[in-house]
Amino acid sequence: MTANKTSTISIVLAYLVVYFVWGSTYFFIEKALHSFPPFVLGSIRFIIAGSLLMGYCALRGYKLFNKRDVKRAALIGFLLLFIDMAAVIWAEQYISSGIVSILGAAAAIWFILLDKPKWKANFGSLPIVLGLLLGFTGVVMLFGEQIFNADVNNGDGKNIIAMVVMTVGTIGWTVGSLYTKYTQDKKDPIEEEKKEKPLNVIVKTAWQMVTAGVAFTTVALATGEYSSFHIETVPLHDWGALAYLITMGSILAFSCYIWLLQVRPATEVSTYAYVNPIVALILAHFFTKHLVTELQVFGLIIILFSVLLMNWNLYKNNRTFRVLRARKKIKRLKYMAPKSSIPRIVEVADFDEREKKKNQAKIDENNS
Repeated sequence: MTANKTSTISIVLAYLVVYFVWGSTYFFIEKALHSFPPFVLGSIRFIIAGSLLMGYCALRGYKLFNKRDVKRAALIGFLLLFIDMAAVIWAEQYISSGIVSILGAAAAIWFILLDKPKWKANFGSLPIVLGLLLGFTGVVMLFGEQIFNADVNNGDGKNIIAMVVMTVGTIGWTVGSLYTKYTQDKKDPIEEEKKEKPLNVIVKTAWQMVTAGVAFTTVALATGEYSSFHIETVPLHDWGALAYLITMGSILAFSCYIWLLQVRPATEVSTYAYVNPIVALILAHFFTKHLVTELQVFGLIIILFSVLLMNWNLYKNNRTFRVLRARKKIKRLKYMAPKSSIPRIVEVADFDEREKKKNQAKIDENNS
């Protein structure tokens, strides 16, 4: 009982970190940009975070290098952490962190459009098509506000460019995610022949962060950001924002996310995408000078509802939903059955559950 209680507490705490810490990183990026140029900010953040993670892996005795895995991690890190995060950081110079987070939530649109092997299933599903149309409507609303609303449009057009850049970054994240999805189970005959053990997921993550850090550093040097950056002028609170991004955002939150994927269904863990933009929008409203309009809130609701529709088939078949439906069914049977038969119904339900667990254990054993 104590172990189960501890496990439950750990899961709840991990969800709180993923929901609220990741959601708050948009706000802390905006704060850090008061002192750090965008690519310098990304450079310092990911070089330090990647180095700390790599050091942790070395202390744990994990293998740190495998040519195939490092090459793949480098490409994923470039697409997911450099392209996407560069877009986020650069865009937050000109538009609210809340708007950036909402556009990030709209990534589900690009997953539907770019996942070619799933086109037949996706476009043959009414909830997914409706979700896609709603998602585009929400994004168009946000763009329209930035163009026509004088309260948020500064007149130089940089806010529109920032919206476009953020959208491109989101597409980069999608491409990287799809690449990960379709290559993680693909076996290289040469590597199979060598029987080289794959790297630990934390090591791969460290390589992704180091790759992003190197890319950010290269751009910062090429554009002259480092030459014009004066470290001594950075106030303590902006160093605090950067430290938060490194420790809480890049290391703690991501570690919790990876751990949750191992102990909870992926569709359940993916619910962070619904909470993060809400957290970002609340922080932007109360702690920044940006105006959070009714249209932005309405656009967020539309986009989040569209994400729900686009993922409806996954949620519908999720293990947690199946268990809840089974429990409701058993309760109905208990209510309808004579009292003398209730113990038998419970016994059969428990037997079915035990049989499922046995069958799953056999499948896992055969796969291993």
